[in-house]
Amino acid sequence: MNANELREKSAEELNATLFSLLREQFDLRIAKAQDSLTKNHRIKEVRRSIARIKTVLSEKKA
Repeated sequence: MNANELREKSAEELNATLFSLLREQFDLRIAKAQDSLTKNHRIKEVRRSIARIKTVLSEKKA
């Protein structure tokens, strides 16, 4: 998801997406701690997606 796509969404949709990504990040961290994580690149992707959503949300507040 790029920032332009995120800017088209409403704040409620962004918050819902943010919540699901935070949950996924938590699950990935748990899987990594248990050595059962197979897609290590997903941690980086999810972290950056969370940052993008938070940036767009702060732009909408301003």
